[in-house]
Amino acid sequence: MAVLNEEQSMLRDAAKSWVQEKSPVTAFRKMRDSGVELGYDAAAWNEMAEMGWAGVIIPEEYGGSNFGYLSLGLILEETGRTLTASPLLATGLTAASALILGGSDAQKSEWLPKIAAGEVVGALAVDEGPHHNPDKVETKFEGGKITGKKAFVLEGLAADLLIVSAKGSDGIGLYLVKADDAGVKRTRLQLADSRGAANIEFSGAAAEPLSGGRDLLEKVLDRARAGVCAEMLGAAVQAFETTLDYLKVRVQFGQVIGSFQALQHRAAKMFTDLELARSAVEAALTAIDNDSPDVPELVSLAKAKMGDTFHLVSNEMVQMHGGIGMTDAHDAGFYLKRARACEAAYGSQSFHRDRYARIQGY
Repeated sequence: MAVLNEEQSMLRDAAKSWVQEKSPVTAFRKMRDSGVELGYDAAAWNEMAEMGWAGVIIPEEYGGSNFGYLSLGLILEETGRTLTASPLLATGLTAASALILGGSDAQKSEWLPKIAAGEVVGALAVDEGPHHNPDKVETKFEGGKITGKKAFVLEGLAADLLIVSAKGSDGIGLYLVKADDAGVKRTRLQLADSRGAANIEFSGAAAEPLSGGRDLLEKVLDRARAGVCAEMLGAAVQAFETTLDYLKVRVQFGQVIGSFQALQHRAAKMFTDLELARSAVEAALTAIDNDSPDVPELVSLAKAKMGDTFHLVSNEMVQMHGGIGMTDAHDAGFYLKRARACEAAYGSQSFHRDRYARIQGY
């Protein structure tokens, strides 16, 4: 487990108390049942922004706190625990990263203060098919305009600012597109985990290039992946702890089921996998903060490991709760659906195992 400084400990504790008080799983259930199109509670997002969460990685000169990626990861881990739906990952981490790393002074001055204040929602539009493949880009940028289609854009329906990958004269790069442009058409998607997403069609939408090309795209994606991992870690730990509590109270055949050796072995397997996953996730976030050259392999290692672990723990949560775990009345299904959506986001386990192997020269 990473050694936290005083600011990080305070940030984590504040996030923990806020999500438990203001955004428990019951709040997510209420949001889902109310059919909110955006896939999150706007009032809760405003509160998160007021606490400064949207500006954690943003430099102080643009209204942020510049606390770094591990600090933001600690917040995402806590929001993951209660399945808090918000644009924090898409906006405060991903869109902010794209502007910090590739924006001009004018672009940073225009957008970063608004992101830090929670005034705009950003979204990264990369994939064009059913699976994550950032190299497969048919969307084109010509004469200041973008034309093409993007699929499964997380927070795509709520976004005010879109960060879009497209092919320009210099190859693949990232471009800023205002979501209210007449050349942008969005279609809402119904995801298994009830979060906000959209398919987006661009027909001559005005766009501004970010500098950095293909390298910038990879850097932004790696930061998004590390952020997803932090959220997955929180959700997986909560799923495990909830299951462990149930093993201690559920009586079957006259004894507590947690006394059965077969279930103890399965619980021990989950515990050790979670500890390994935590090490991988925190190593990836710390590497990003340190601008280490091994960020790509550490991020892919974390995403593959976290995907496998969350998959296992969410399955076991349903299994060990028995019949009630299969019902919508219980929270187990929410964690299982969230696991599947997170596994697919920004590359599945197989995508990242393959990427890790290629980086290592296998």
